[in-house]
Amino acid sequence: MGTVLSISPATKKSSIMDAELAAEGHKNDKSLKRHSMFVSLSWKKLVSNSAKKSAKKVTPNPLPTRELPSNQVALLNTENSRKTHQTEEKKPKAPIPVPVPTVPTQIKDTLVPNVRLSTVQKQPSSLSLVSPRRIVIQASTGELLRCLGDFMCRRCFKLKDLNSGEVILWFRNIDRTLLLQGWQDQGFITPANVVFVYLLCEDTIGDSVESASELQGAFQTCLYLAYSYMGNEISYPLKPFMIESNKDVFWETSLRIINRLSAKMLQLNADPHFFTQVFQDLKNQRDTSEGNLDR
Repeated sequence: MGTVLSISPATKKSSIMDAELAAEGHKNDKSLKRHSMFVSLSWKKLVSNSAKKSAKKVTPNPLPTRELPSNQVALLNTENSRKTHQTEEKKPKAPIPVPVPTVPTQIKDTLVPNVRLSTVQKQPSSLSLVSPRRIVIQASTGELLRCLGDFMCRRCFKLKDLNSGEVILWFRNIDRTLLLQGWQDQGFITPANVVFVYLLCEDTIGDSVESASELQGAFQTCLYLAYSYMGNEISYPLKPFMIESNKDVFWETSLRIINRLSAKMLQLNADPHFFTQVFQDLKNQRDTSEGNLDR
């Protein structure tokens, strides 16, 4: 007995299509295998090239150093030191400093005065080359005020009742008034300022004064100019210096004193010899007879 297998046309067509698909798939598998083989070969080639390049860049391991024996090391050290000495000897040496001869101090002391004397002797001049002797004069403020008062009494001899204390009182009253009214922070009466006042009074006040008011007006005009020139403040008021009998001629007298004594006022501050001369002249105005009585 046999088995009969019947195949319908539809099944035939489907089997044929399946066979065709299988053949195409087999062809695709072969092509994929070929492509994969080519990719694997190219990848292997790239890897091998990069490995060669990296092998070129990497430095080889250093060879182990061989330790030298101690006697050979000592020989090398001596050879190196000998070479360094030779190179140092070949370098140019610095020049040796030559000592400069100097003159001993004793010879200097003996030579310098002779040279100075010879130069001085060659200068033809009739003036004395010796510097003027310095004169030291000392006096207190009270003593100089007393000398100023004595001068005023001696100059105005027509005023029989005038004494030196009255002139000093005029001066002190003005200075005290300016301090109390706040026109100045410190007193004006000092030895240098008293000398300045004496310079103005000696030229301004003459022996023709006939009244105490006239003398007081002229004296206080001199005080105003002295305060304005020597004082510590910028300006001073007129009222303490001006009196009724001298009001009309106050500015005329001030301008006359300025025109005549401006040069001496400047010289008194600039020339110490002139200041010493005026200082000594004021000190000599002290009444010796009253001084002997005081002693």
